[in-house]
Amino acid sequence: MRILFIGDVVGSLGRDMVKEYLPKLKHQYQPNFTIINGENAAAGKGITQKIYNQLLEWGAQAVTLGNHTWDNKEIFDFIDDAKRMVRPANFPEGSPGEGLRMIEHQGKRVAVISIQGRTFMPAIDDPFRTAEKLVEKARATTPFIFVDFHAEASSEKLAMGWFLDGKVSAVVGTHTHIQTADERILTKGTAYLTDVGMTGPYDEIIGVDKEAVLRRFLTAMPVRFEVPKSGRSQLSAVVIDLDDQTGLGKKMERILINDDHPFFN
Repeated sequence: MRILFIGDVVGSLGRDMVKEYLPKLKHQYQPNFTIINGENAAAGKGITQKIYNQLLEWGAQAVTLGNHTWDNKEIFDFIDDAKRMVRPANFPEGSPGEGLRMIEHQGKRVAVISIQGRTFMPAIDDPFRTAEKLVEKARATTPFIFVDFHAEASSEKLAMGWFLDGKVSAVVGTHTHIQTADERILTKGTAYLTDVGMTGPYDEIIGVDKEAVLRRFLTAMPVRFEVPKSGRSQLSAVVIDLDDQTGLGKKMERILINDDHPFFN
């Protein structure tokens, strides 16, 4: 079993990278299942139904979200009908959408779980206990369990990896938009990466116009952040090989595509 996960798609430049490179990545790596984090796909703030459908049309089997889930109000019109969309499961009770989706593809069932951290993030429900409950539920029907942990602190992400080690196939972090180089198979078999990185503008600061970010740091004044619609782009992803019987990790490979790291097919 092989899973391809593409990190935080930001704006139109990120979407264009998915459209261009996902077919090439599928040709080279032959994944059985593809997941995309799309919480920044609509101009850096949330996702629309059109974009959600595009990501599926381009080859995703599941779309995960994060702290920007509710930023585009259109989501309230379709999230309950979006059966391949997964928002953070530890949002307060009564939030629309689902934090666990069981998705059938190519004769296999994959459980996709989204969890949001609390360190330097909004105070929401306990991500660890929420994950524990959902993993127990998922393990009753499939050994293939992928966790997108959308969190700020690397320590909290690593803690989640160890907390779920041996219980899930993979714990992969999102949110910081910077790809880390710590991919590993933990001691009990869970594949782990602190952050898969961002898919979007390359010459900016975590996908946002760098001049605005610099003004914010230099002046400490409120600044409106915008996601550029032109310029160089990048794609960040990870490929994870899983044991077909246990669902545990066997191998991980980070993918980074930009002008400094060109893709060779």
